[in-house]
Amino acid sequence: MTLENTNINSLERLVTPSEFKIRIPATPPIQTLVEDSRKTIRRILDREDKRLMVVAGPCSVHDTKAAVEYAQRLAKFSTSVADQLFIVMRVYFEKPRTTVGWKGLINDPYLDGSFQIEKGMTIGRELMIKISELGLPIATEALDPISPQYMQDLISWSAIGARTTESQTHREMASGLSAPIGFKNGTDGSLDVAINALQSVSSGHSFLGIDGEGKVSVVHSSGNKYAHIVLRGGGGKPNYDSVNVRLTERALREQGLPQNIMVDCSHANSYKDPELQPLVLDNICQQILEGNQSIIGVMLESHLLGGNQKLTKDKSQLVYGQSITDGCISWETTETALVKLANKLRSFRSSVAQNYA
Repeated sequence: MTLENTNINSLERLVTPSEFKIRIPATPPIQTLVEDSRKTIRRILDREDKRLMVVAGPCSVHDTKAAVEYAQRLAKFSTSVADQLFIVMRVYFEKPRTTVGWKGLINDPYLDGSFQIEKGMTIGRELMIKISELGLPIATEALDPISPQYMQDLISWSAIGARTTESQTHREMASGLSAPIGFKNGTDGSLDVAINALQSVSSGHSFLGIDGEGKVSVVHSSGNKYAHIVLRGGGGKPNYDSVNVRLTERALREQGLPQNIMVDCSHANSYKDPELQPLVLDNICQQILEGNQSIIGVMLESHLLGGNQKLTKDKSQLVYGQSITDGCISWETTETALVKLANKLRSFRSSVAQNYA
């Protein structure tokens, strides 16, 4: 009698996390970058660093050449606003799907349904090394519970998406991650699942995972004290406005949680129209200028070119530097929006400092 694996076509053994990191090592300068960036984000969350954290980059990476070009531009630009903004590049490899579709570079690196996952992991880690060598911290979505052992040593900030915020598996995994992490509100716009997640992830858990040698292990976590909420709208409505931000502050306060809020300028907050993201960013900036103390960061979906395109069988027809998932704002729009944001914050903080001098 066949009682197991009746719907499994095959099993492929992966290289162990330890072997994988030996093949594609993080050099000491990269390790220092990651450690320092995580410390900076923690300081922002603790209000010891007054800068605004900005997570910007493609909705998901499908072309590593374009991702490196974007990273080069972002690294050069970030130095000009570093006094006001702490910029982290969005480098998303795993794409959650409501039904079916391309699941990201790790799952399907050749965009053809061949699902060469080990090759995808290799391509992904090599890309993160290149981006880190430019001095840019990296942000990503923690989706697969196995991949952190292969990738997390290169990541400064992680997100748990709206579809997985309610998942016990992801809450447990997040409780053991070394980097600060943001939990998005539910797809319907409700705060409850994210608030519950923050309470859960701050506590220790015991769950099944793998160790550095790839062996199934019981993982005992101590809890992640630097988890926070990410407002991304939902149910067809935005939630970045001052009223919703105030309601979020109240909900966090009532549960004894730190009032740390990041705003995702895309998704329902921009009605899925990427060109509205700068307007959302303007609103967030205005809230800060009016005295808001809870908004610690923003997210932008941004690429070399604006908009998006459909993934086709003929890959030669794909437009270079344009997203194949959610629509993004162009590099020029990104640069303009962030310069405007930094200038306003710089002027505001200078004025405040003079008033207290």
